Amino acid sequence: MAPGQDPSVGQPAGPESGERAYAAMIAKARALVPRLRERATRTEELRYLPPETERDLHDAGLFRMLQPKRIGGAELDYVALIDCADLLGQADASAAWNLANLASHHWMLGMFEQEAQDLVWGRDPDTLIASSFIFPAGRATRVQGGYQLHGSWPFSSGVASCEWNMLASVVSSDDEADGIEYRIFLLPKHDYKVLDTWNVSGLRGTGSCDVEVREAFVADHMTVAVGELAGGRTPGSKVNPNPLYALPVFSLFPYVLSGVALGNAQACLNDYIEVVRHRISTYNRAKLSDFQSTQIKIAEASAKIDAARRIMRSACIDAMEDARRSHIPDMATKTRYRRDGAFSVNLCTDAVSMLFSASGARGLFTAGVLQRQFRDAHAINSHLAFNFDAAGTNYGRVALGLPSENLTL
Repeated sequence: MAPGQDPSVGQPAGPESGERAYAAMIAKARALVPRLRERATRTEELRYLPPETERDLHDAGLFRMLQPKRIGGAELDYVALIDCADLLGQADASAAWNLANLASHHWMLGMFEQEAQDLVWGRDPDTLIASSFIFPAGRATRVQGGYQLHGSWPFSSGVASCEWNMLASVVSSDDEADGIEYRIFLLPKHDYKVLDTWNVSGLRGTGSCDVEVREAFVADHMTVAVGELAGGRTPGSKVNPNPLYALPVFSLFPYVLSGVALGNAQACLNDYIEVVRHRISTYNRAKLSDFQSTQIKIAEASAKIDAARRIMRSACIDAMEDARRSHIPDMATKTRYRRDGAFSVNLCTDAVSMLFSASGARGLFTAGVLQRQFRDAHAINSHLAFNFDAAGTNYGRVALGLPSENLTL
């Protein structure tokens, strides 16, 4: 978060908002920033979060920020994902990415049947749940009492630390009249195999490996249909009545991770300002801070980052207000959430790219953080949720009166 900015600005007021709990969570996240920044290089080398980082996130309660209070979670408003990822992203995008990802799965589990919640959290309320929401990667067939699932899913972030996994799949049917059904399946660790595939240039520390499932049985209560997560009451609403668990999951999906891009870009800007404030040009010994071009780039980058922060936070806050009124957003609003999620992250990526270019050869040195911030920015932007062509096309279709092509909304 930008220096001097009050993170509670825009946090809904009132007893439901948990203002004190929210402020305490923000303070804990901020306190971890220096520590995580120091470990960022080691995190990249390991290709997953160091055990001490994972322990710090557990101790701070950050993984449980959206977990129901009845389990001992904080049950904060959805905007907490943006704000905590923003802060941790200023230290290490990989740590922020895994934190936001895994915290969001506690939120989603709160929408499953109570039996699934009790099975997972009854064993250990701190347990971590990984995911891969790439529906075509799996195939499920209906069998007595549940489903038979198989497939191979990429990008399961933080999977090595998790005891469970939420895997998305298409449900096959012999009857074409049934149409296409998308479901999410919750599997214990012994039902899937982790494949060590994560050798990448950006977000290297997330350990986003592939997972493989071969004909696993998944009971009915351990699955949820995507249509049940489109906004309004869910199977978990009986025990978790907070509007948090009535939000439209896949409409707001970009905001699970967009705060990571925000924090990474903010760190890049802060570091750039600190360097050019004291740097002298190699060629004419002039102070870089006196260059008009330097001043303009700082203004443009900061404007993009500030605009991105406002877009991200307002979407989450508006969605919570709708849920409190039991209002389910229409398709135009849902596609706007997806459009704005992609657009805001693209703004952050543009800001980092501009600052990297303005830094000249200094940014090339692997000993510095700028090259990592550049790589992480583009790795974040490569996520499908931030592909503006996809999000923009679907928004435009709906605006023109055509049906949405995103079957998860």
